Amino acid sequence: MPPDSSSLPLPQLDCGVARLRSWRPDDLDSLVANASHADVSRGLRDRFPYPYTGDDGRAWLARAVDEADRAWAIELDGAAVGGVSLHPGIDVHRHSAELGYWLGRRYWGRGLMTAIIGAFAPRAMATFRLHRLYATVYANNPASMRVLEKAGFEREGVQKSAVVKRGELLDIVVYARVRASLETGA
Repeated sequence: MPPDSSSLPLPQLDCGVARLRSWRPDDLDSLVANASHADVSRGLRDRFPYPYTGDDGRAWLARAVDEADRAWAIELDGAAVGGVSLHPGIDVHRHSAELGYWLGRRYWGRGLMTAIIGAFAPRAMATFRLHRLYATVYANNPASMRVLEKAGFEREGVQKSAVVKRGELLDIVVYARVRASLETGA
């Protein structure tokens, strides 16, 4: 059974232009509609099958509902149109987490993701006591790089020939936000 959202460390967040909240089973139709067109035109994501089916959406929602403490739906006008997630490190990496995000294609180019990540990053870092929040971007995705830069992330470097996506060898660009110090006892 999924956790009660009121007991989660970050159950929801008003980002000004949208709201982050836990994924719900009734997000299926909106998820399928928006994930089908997330990055298909540029062929950047293997995580989104194309076409994105109801079965794909049900599998994702089952995971996301169980991972409500680290996966949020982006809600606009009452519908889930994208997502934000944290992938925390363990052991010596416990104060670091990877940020993931996506937005349905019809919402691109409006500054929404920049505002969402800009609001989410500092709140998530404080809530989860993170010293470092990072994201990786395929080198052929300058729009996602601009989102991170405008949201206060700094480019750290490039991992050369790090992935193969749809038969193309790509570099990955690493971005991060870092806090200056850890709290005592962390």
